[in-house]
Amino acid sequence: MVEIHRLRPSSCGEPYFCPKPGPLSPFLDEPISQLPGLGGVKAALLRSELGIGRVRDLLEHYPYRYIDKTLIRSIREVLTHPDTALVQGVLSPFQYQGAGHKKRLIAYLRDDTATLELVWFKGGKIIESVLQPGQTYTAYGKVQRFRGKATMVHPEMESLQGDSPRDLTFDPVYSTTEGLSKKGLDTKGIRKIIRQIIPRLTPSMVPENIPDDILQNLRLPGRLEALKQIHFPVSQPALEAARNRLKFEELFFIQLDLLLSKMHRQRDLVGYVFDAVGEQVNRFYSDFLPFSLTEAQKRVIREIRRDLGAGSQMNRLLQGDVGSGKTVVALMAMLIALDNGYQSCLVAPTEILAQQHFQSLKDLIRGMGIRIGLLTGSVTGQTRKLTLQYLADGTLHFLIGTHAVLEEPVQFQRLGLAITDEQHRFGVAQRAALWKKSHPHPPHVLVMTATPIPRTLALTIYGDLDVSIIDELPPGRKPITTELWYENKRLRLIGFMKEQIALGRQVYVVYPLIEESATLDLLNLEEGLAALQREFPRPDYQISVVHGRMPSADKEMEMQRFLRKETQIMVATTVIEVGVNVPNASVMVIENAERFGLSQLHQLRGRVGRGADQSYCILMTNGKMSNEARVRLTTMCRTNNGFEIADVDLKLRGPGDMEGTRQSGVQGLKIADLREDGRILTTARTMAAVLLDKDPQLNDPAHQRVRRHLQATNRQQGSWSRIS
Repeated sequence: MVEIHRLRPSSCGEPYFCPKPGPLSPFLDEPISQLPGLGGVKAALLRSELGIGRVRDLLEHYPYRYIDKTLIRSIREVLTHPDTALVQGVLSPFQYQGAGHKKRLIAYLRDDTATLELVWFKGGKIIESVLQPGQTYTAYGKVQRFRGKATMVHPEMESLQGDSPRDLTFDPVYSTTEGLSKKGLDTKGIRKIIRQIIPRLTPSMVPENIPDDILQNLRLPGRLEALKQIHFPVSQPALEAARNRLKFEELFFIQLDLLLSKMHRQRDLVGYVFDAVGEQVNRFYSDFLPFSLTEAQKRVIREIRRDLGAGSQMNRLLQGDVGSGKTVVALMAMLIALDNGYQSCLVAPTEILAQQHFQSLKDLIRGMGIRIGLLTGSVTGQTRKLTLQYLADGTLHFLIGTHAVLEEPVQFQRLGLAITDEQHRFGVAQRAALWKKSHPHPPHVLVMTATPIPRTLALTIYGDLDVSIIDELPPGRKPITTELWYENKRLRLIGFMKEQIALGRQVYVVYPLIEESATLDLLNLEEGLAALQREFPRPDYQISVVHGRMPSADKEMEMQRFLRKETQIMVATTVIEVGVNVPNASVMVIENAERFGLSQLHQLRGRVGRGADQSYCILMTNGKMSNEARVRLTTMCRTNNGFEIADVDLKLRGPGDMEGTRQSGVQGLKIADLREDGRILTTARTMAAVLLDKDPQLNDPAHQRVRRHLQATNRQQGSWSRIS
């Protein structure tokens, strides 16, 4: 890669380039209140309801579907085969039928083949005032049969009279809200406003932002043409070309921003040099490591060692499936820091998980003379005081904790390595607070996640981190057997649980609700517990109960009882999704499994299979489930591969909450879809990397348009790009 000069934060506070003052396109940056038909009230409503404040925001409010006017079907055809359709005909006079809440407005649309009934249950007076009987209209909507009669309810109507454009073959349909629709800003109202804007656009108003060579190589239309065609396409190929162009642009600049952030960190942020791999690492590896490392673990440790000794700050994501051995890898990194005279901290999102990490690490290094402390909200009094004191004077080598570690009184003597588990549960500002606890350089950062992330999502969420993947389970682990059982197997389930308990195993039973719900027909924890107590009576059986409403101390006590094998069954809600490691537990029963998300099911299943015994996951359901739920459950039965499961999950529900985990520079996707656009994302990443390889400072005249666009977008948003 070409060497770059030191990138320094500019006086404007931006990470890469200081933008020149003044807007790039005055018209696009105008407030929408300046547009005809958008007074102060409507403009304020668009801003509050859809976040549309400027002309460019309106142009980037892309249609979510189109009405293809080349596919006008005959009324006889849609009467024979009811479906969502566009028909055209002459409108009959209106009439009202029914009374009270059953009152409805009726009209008929007639063409040369048949007549279709149109029905409006609301807004009859407005419909009568807008539509004129005897005129020709198109009607778009779903044709359905009611009491043997085909009707179209609340159709989208458009007149074919007057000055309505006749050269359009596709009509865009925009998302809107009830409040906007009441002010005339339904999809037709928004369409009308955008239709007025498009002819005013010129190349100077919509400057090109992608280099010509990329446009030519990928055969992408220009930016102005893409904007015109995305709103009012003249053909299906033109629409597809516009979509591809705008999706590529969106993903290209996301990846460019992430790669620039990564370059900036690697070249500009000095890190502590951990060049010694000494006594602590070698002693642990030879005398205290209780099992052999997998080849995947060894590979990841080598990657971390290389980062720690490079002289720049490490910023690495450690991604591994449930039970893949991330904790031992994290410990090896902490031992390298200790061999070089530095402290380490591991921050977890919950107290239960922090305590679990503390106990696991404490057991692994027992007898090595390494001092490890725990700091959570429940650590108080003299224990807390001594922990803070030992941390500040360097007596404490490792600190495990929750958000409490980020608080102001917590001071390290020499913090060199900061590890966060499940990073997406920490805000950027919280992670920045951890940075401030290390001087003069920021600590090396290792991010751990047990949630397998599909490559398309990882490139967007963690695109500015180096990624290490543990894609191999420890030897001796047997694949978990997962089966879907219906209620008619309830007695078999009880018998199976008793068989496993008789073999000395333990069982989890997880419920989606704590108390009975009047709206959801689900087996709840209280009812389920009562039923289990009848089937597994004392003193022969003991049952632990854990749920989110219990005090932390009570939850910990119940978990410890289960861990010590004092109880054979743990009845719980999803609070055990993370933070419980009981090697003797071999059965996970998930009640109403169809109510759980795929990633949640996989995390719950990961609570078993941690010992050498064969483990089982039983998905219980009453059989009432959607097609999507059926796909989730059959996927669970088919595979234990977390990355394969994550791919299915992404296709089923989209990025969902994962979008909230994005790093700096990744804004809300307006047109790209990570479920469907993986190839475009990969191409965008490659193109961005090639461009920066040739011209890392974007000084080439051919790349000035890219530079200007980055300046404009970085000006509009604060930058946290230095914070992992």
